Amino acid sequence: MAPTIPTDRDLRLDLFRGLALWFIFLGHVPSNIVAWITIRNYGFSDATEIFIFVSGFTAAFVYGRAMRDYGFVVSSARILKRAWQIYVAHIFLFVIYMGQIAYVARGFQNPLYAEEMNILEFLQQPDITLVQALLLKFKPVNMDVLPLYIVLMACFAPVLWLLLKRPTLALGLSVVLYALTWEFGWNLPAYPSGYWFFNPLAWQLLFVFGAWCALGGAARLSWLLRSRVTLTIAIAYLVFAFLVTLTWHIPRFAPLIPKWLAEQIYPIDKTNLDVLRFAHFLAVAAVTVYFIPRDWGPLKSRWVQPAILCGQHSLEIFCLGVFLAFAGHFALVEVSPGIPMQIFVSVLGILIMVAVAWLLSWYKDATARKVAARPVAKIANPSLGGEA
Repeated sequence: MAPTIPTDRDLRLDLFRGLALWFIFLGHVPSNIVAWITIRNYGFSDATEIFIFVSGFTAAFVYGRAMRDYGFVVSSARILKRAWQIYVAHIFLFVIYMGQIAYVARGFQNPLYAEEMNILEFLQQPDITLVQALLLKFKPVNMDVLPLYIVLMACFAPVLWLLLKRPTLALGLSVVLYALTWEFGWNLPAYPSGYWFFNPLAWQLLFVFGAWCALGGAARLSWLLRSRVTLTIAIAYLVFAFLVTLTWHIPRFAPLIPKWLAEQIYPIDKTNLDVLRFAHFLAVAAVTVYFIPRDWGPLKSRWVQPAILCGQHSLEIFCLGVFLAFAGHFALVEVSPGIPMQIFVSVLGILIMVAVAWLLSWYKDATARKVAARPVAKIANPSLGGEA
């Protein structure tokens, strides 16, 4: 049976991607007490898993019907166009981000900014480093997510085709690639040394799983997600993860973890999407789906609309969040590192993100209304000229 492609947008995805963007911003501001509200402090996974899963889900939602209706070539062109748009946004972000950091470092005579944000190589060899940035090998601090997203989108067309034809096989091959990556240590090289912080050969599993869920996988798992047994296991795992992460923040609790258990779970590798992180995300998702159905009433509330708007303009808001995070870091270093300033920077940053998302939505709606009204105006007054 062919996978079912959803016809209407699931606002839960926009809501949680918007929240993930807020959490990423808060986490990128160093020494920020407000970042304690983010999920990374209470379990193995963090906002990155949410962002990549939702991105895979929405990519299948947007391009799945196009591939079914217009074929592989046309839909592949659309997917590559989107990958190109993300690439251009990444390069634009890179150039402005470098200028922002270099200007602040020189203007305030503080070379530590360049060192902390990992741009010393760029300042010493801008020609070589710029080429490496174009090749997605050189990435300053906080700019690792977009290159991962670019690679996943650039390779998505054949994956989507297989998901539409043989969804189980597609997901199985993704799992095999993930396992082989762990077995043989595969990763992409970075510049000037090392490897990608987010290994796309491993993180593709979460992206493909999101797409698989969008194309009927979530519906096939609905009986499992509604089970109280599943809910109990998920909550138990979340509690276990919370108790383990508690020992990271309160070192005197660390000896409470048995040595044999510590040897089994550590290190919990973010670069290669550790199984414990993936399982933690699944547990969070299972609990969320159980208590927040698709028709959840508060999704229509004006109180959650700011996060939904940010989630609907994720690329622009993510790029903005990178700028704002460094601006917040600058304010904490040069103005005041105190808790009031941390709260002010965090709240102001999120308000700016919401304001920009609202402006983007307003412009999109205004443009759509103008386009929709244009044929009516031509019929009502043919003397205006133009196409009939």
